Amino acid sequence: MPPDLKAKILCYVSQRNSLEILVNVSGGLYNTRMRTNWNKHSYVCNTCDGLFEMTINAYRTIDQELCPSCFNSMTLLSVVDATIQPTTNEGEQMDTTSTYDANTLVTYKSINNGEVSYHTLKVNELEMHLDSYRRLQDQLAISNGQISKILDNLSADGWYNPNYEKLEVLNDLCEILGHEPKQTVMITATVNVEVSYDIPLEEVEDFDARYFLQDNLTIDSWHGDVVIESFDVEDADVNY
Repeated sequence: MPPDLKAKILCYVSQRNSLEILVNVSGGLYNTRMRTNWNKHSYVCNTCDGLFEMTINAYRTIDQELCPSCFNSMTLLSVVDATIQPTTNEGEQMDTTSTYDANTLVTYKSINNGEVSYHTLKVNELEMHLDSYRRLQDQLAISNGQISKILDNLSADGWYNPNYEKLEVLNDLCEILGHEPKQTVMITATVNVEVSYDIPLEEVEDFDARYFLQDNLTIDSWHGDVVIESFDVEDADVNY
């Protein structure tokens, strides 16, 4: 059923609310109209990850909004005052410039197990939450794709085929999961080092090179999979 149009110039306030008349926001009409307080509602869609903003009269309440992209329910992130102060001169233009302040406080609504709570945090903290949510969505998409590939192979023509070898199945699994199988080995080696050290003259007579190296020598590796478990200096010669 098409909506009952109220005017020639229209705007969609929400997916559920009816169409409302667009008003001229300049001059005397602007000053009269903008005396009402306005709130900006920010929503995130839980399905398509879209971020949407809506500015409505402060006296209006909304139970639930639908995503204009996928028509699924959205979660309210924040409600901030968006009232524009009226101009003093009829010919004065409305300021359309905006500034970004990462320390601005915003309040968002959270629904957990049917319980509604409101939390206040900074804009940059909210951005971190949204970025973490997007990364989680990406990882879930990757995991779902891997699970689908594994399920596709669990068939009579796939891994259940008697002609499939165990090693082939394991190789397919590693390729799907992006996993490189590894085995840990222990390596014992003899390493020769040359160390230059300025010994205080009063310590030359009692200097013990072996204990000195054991206390001051370290061994490390640039390889991320290598762990130096231990080392020991067995012998050391000093050339005076």
